[in-house]
Amino acid sequence: TRIPLWRDKPENILGVLHAKDLLRALRAADGDASKIDITKIVLPPWFVPEMRLVSEQLKAFRTRKTHFALVVDEYGEVEGMVTLEDILEEIVGDIADEHDTVVAGVRTQPDGSVVVDGSVPIRDLNRAMDWNLPDEEATTIAGLVIHEARSIPDRGQSFTFHGFRFRVLRRERNRITALRIAPLGGAEVAQIEKARAGSAG
Repeated sequence: TRIPLWRDKPENILGVLHAKDLLRALRAADGDASKIDITKIVLPPWFVPEMRLVSEQLKAFRTRKTHFALVVDEYGEVEGMVTLEDILEEIVGDIADEHDTVVAGVRTQPDGSVVVDGSVPIRDLNRAMDWNLPDEEATTIAGLVIHEARSIPDRGQSFTFHGFRFRVLRRERNRITALRIAPLGGAEVAQIEKARAGSAG
C-alpha cells in the first residue's frame, strides 16, 4: 500500500506514495492519470537510523501513528525500509494477512521443489515458504548462490548448502535468472555432512 518514490537515483527519496491517496487523486481526476501530479500527493519520507533498537522503533510507530519508515546508515544512505508488520512478525512470528499473496517469481512444483526467479529477495522467499535461508551476505536468492559458489554458475549446475539443493535453470550474461530449489531430507543432509567430514579429515 505504500511505495517510496525517488528521483535520479534510488537513494534520493522524494516521499512515500500511499495507494489510498493515489486512488483518491484518480477519482478526483475522473480516472485520468495524466492529470495527477504524483509529487503533490506523496507523504514526507520518515528516515530512521539503522542502529535504533526494535523496541524504540515500535514505540515510534505507535507515537507517529504510521507504519512505514526508511532506514538509513550513519552516512545517511538508504539501507531499506521497515514496517510495523515487520517488527511484529519478528516478535510473534508470521502474521497472515487477507491481502498477502504468493510472492511473485516463486512457483511451487508438484514434486515439492520451488522454481524461483533469481531476483526474488531471500527474505520474501523465506516468508513465503517458511524457510530460514541466511540473508546476511546477499539480498537475492541469486546473490546467495553466487556467494556460496564463489562464482557465477552455468545453467545446469547444482549446489547443496543450508539444507537445500539449488539448480541453475537460466543464466543471462552474468545474472542467474531462474533456479530450482528443493529442501533436502534428513538422511540426505546427514549423508552430505558425513561426506564433508570425511573430506576434511
